[in-house]
Amino acid sequence: MSITTNLPAPAVALAVGAHPDDIEFGCGGTLAKWAASGCEIHHLVCTDGSKGSWDPAQDPAELVALRREEQRAASRALGGRGEVVFLGWPDGELESGLMQRFEVAAWIRRIRPVVVLGHDPWKRYRLHPDHRNAGFLVTDGIVAARDPLFFPELGTEPHRPTTLLLFEADEPDHVEDVAGFEETKVQALFAHASQLRSTMGISAAEAPDESDPEVQAFRQHVSERLGQHGALAGLEAGEAFKRIDRL
Repeated sequence: MSITTNLPAPAVALAVGAHPDDIEFGCGGTLAKWAASGCEIHHLVCTDGSKGSWDPAQDPAELVALRREEQRAASRALGGRGEVVFLGWPDGELESGLMQRFEVAAWIRRIRPVVVLGHDPWKRYRLHPDHRNAGFLVTDGIVAARDPLFFPELGTEPHRPTTLLLFEADEPDHVEDVAGFEETKVQALFAHASQLRSTMGISAAEAPDESDPEVQAFRQHVSERLGQHGALAGLEAGEAFKRIDRL
């Protein structure tokens, strides 16, 4: 399989994730690189993240508010200056239905991105339904956003992005070189402080202690993953995607 590399930095990019922190894991380095080149990056998060805790006593409403603030901080860490949108569907209950598609299409038409990034909905053996359905909302939302007879009640002009990049792909065919942006990706992930234990294996309650072996192990994990993706294209560090241009 031939591998392409390094799209020109788009003027506008929209990343769509199922939960707060999914975007940083999937394409944080790419967004940081593009933002440094002047790209206006936007985040769209489909769920409220209300189940993102291993503590059964956690108040879901407090967690929702906290995770929204963390997502905004993560966007800023990447250099974001665009919208950070929360659709607010219940965590674990996201559907790829018509109403959700309407919302995603509406934001694509409003933001008018050149490149859209999101979960690959065809990833084999994926357990989490939110990731799968968020991926289908991206693909279905692009179709609805581009075709003028979909959702005329929006009253907005159709918009066709140039490229779709799907992260978490089983068969990636495109790699973005993110060498020099590894630390930016890590700092954006650390902005999701409530998730340090549940998704990063770090026991710290707040800011991570850099001397903590768990923090060092997480950093090593991120570095190794970027190295594996980069190696697909002979790069030191990369983020890999399934690339779709015929939108």
